[in-house]
Amino acid sequence: GFVTPTRGKRREYRFSFQDVVLLRTAHALQAAQIPARRIVRSLQRLRANLPGELPLTGLRISAVGGDVAVREGAHQWAADSGQLLIDFEVKPAQGSVQFLPAPPQAGGAAASAWFERGVALEADAPAQAEHAYREAIALAPEFVDPYLNLGVLLGNAGRPAEAAQCYRQGLVHHPREALLYFNLGVALEDLGTNPQALRAYEACLRLAPALADAHYNAARLHEAAGDATQAIRHYSEYRRLQR
Repeated sequence: GFVTPTRGKRREYRFSFQDVVLLRTAHALQAAQIPARRIVRSLQRLRANLPGELPLTGLRISAVGGDVAVREGAHQWAADSGQLLIDFEVKPAQGSVQFLPAPPQAGGAAASAWFERGVALEADAPAQAEHAYREAIALAPEFVDPYLNLGVLLGNAGRPAEAAQCYRQGLVHHPREALLYFNLGVALEDLGTNPQALRAYEACLRLAPALADAHYNAARLHEAAGDATQAIRHYSEYRRLQR
């Protein structure tokens, strides 16, 4: 109940970018053996107390001992209490550390800025958000998130053909990205091309066999095509994954 995703046309969950960041953060904190109740309490307090213009995506949230710690720039504090934490950096006993520069990525920083702008504009200015995502793609075709967000934006605007084209463009650069195949399947269903949509869902499941919604959508299409055996197989897998 901490995040409240919306529902799409086929009752699939639709998470915002901030929802995904929060869920991944919670998972990392759980892996650090922070109790679930404390994780939820800390993140709720953090979200309630932050100013609206400072998104959680701009913070680094991690476990420090038994505390949930938040870092913003040079400052670090406990999410539960707001108390500042001293950052003890452990330095190597001998020698020195040399950081090698990462290979340059053309337009990477600018593409990220355009993507963040698109996320911020989606709710109130979808046309401007579309422009921002297209700018991010043009600057960094290897950046997968703008394809996903732009495709959903186009689909929600009743432009499934453009959404499908966007996902296909993304797959040229990211042929192993399961979500691109899943979203392509949704767009192809909206276009009424169910056989192609089914192939997209099957491609998605080859890469991500635990994606329950892909099993559900594939089951529906197999059922509509009269293939009861495959429909039952996917429905059964969907129910197993939902437990």
